[in-house]
Amino acid sequence: MENKGIEFAAIPQTAVKILTSPSNYFRNMPKTGGFIEPLVFAIVMGIISGFIQAVLGIMGLRLVIGVGMALASVILMPIIIVIGSFIGAAIMFVIWKLMGSQESYETAYRCGAYISAITPITTILGLIPYIGSSIGIVLMVFFVVIASVEVHRIESQKAWLVFGIIGAVLILLSISSEFTARRISREATKFQKEWEERAKDIQKRAEDAQKVAEELQKQLQKQFPNK
Repeated sequence: MENKGIEFAAIPQTAVKILTSPSNYFRNMPKTGGFIEPLVFAIVMGIISGFIQAVLGIMGLRLVIGVGMALASVILMPIIIVIGSFIGAAIMFVIWKLMGSQESYETAYRCGAYISAITPITTILGLIPYIGSSIGIVLMVFFVVIASVEVHRIESQKAWLVFGIIGAVLILLSISSEFTARRISREATKFQKEWEERAKDIQKRAEDAQKVAEELQKQLQKQFPNK
């Protein structure tokens, strides 16, 4: 197999094709060709998503603690996507095999990697409490079903049934985890305010005690000037 350099300039065009015409893209997607090209595509999508997440975090529009953590997401997001792409491909490979697919793990990986074109969109959708993450999951299911039909030759009805159920479970888990995260964030904010108020009260009492001690010292000096 001939090694070709990665055409970084073509990555935005590829992403646009996937998002605007997913059926046509996956129907004509090469099922082989190595892991490097789809891996690089997934990394670029991760960098874009990480940058968006960092900007949203700095603006205070996401549940991100501090500017440092927000900026760290630019580095963390691509790493998460790289690791997740191989693990996710393994899971999808097993599911597709159970559904009757005859394709290889490499093909499953390529499908998952190019589906990552939606990650910048799902990152922005995450701004909408509860509903945003659910819409992102529905969008992911839509693209997975298209890949199932066009690449793995699985019946559309079967694909929608299987991945629809999986998507519904993921939505429930997503809403539950977001609810928990927001509750913890509210409690942490409340605890921080209470601690700051207590710290101010302790500082005020310490200052008052210091003033009393200074006043007492002055009175003692007046009464016992030679001591």
